[in-house]
Amino acid sequence: MTELNKDQIMKALENVIDPEIGLPITAMELIDTVEISDGNISISFHLTSTFCPPMFVKKMAADIKTNVRKLEGVKDVQLVLTSHQMVEQLNKEINE
Repeated sequence: MTELNKDQIMKALENVIDPEIGLPITAMELIDTVEISDGNISISFHLTSTFCPPMFVKKMAADIKTNVRKLEGVKDVQLVLTSHQMVEQLNKEINE
């Protein structure tokens, strides 16, 4: 088994499309940080607007987790949403 790296994760995230704009979140540079620790992945991301509809936030978060979990060696994926009017509530919901 090879060690997970940021490039693998970013490649997986190319499959996550912003539902409003129709572009990959990587192309739009919405990923702030990727941290890897023994198969546990933490991804910090932001959106194009602080008023992005919660249903779009949840869709992108689910797509991020789904695509990253497909990688060999991933044990868990935690997300940190930044810069949103409902950041506290959404962070709780996307990590339940």
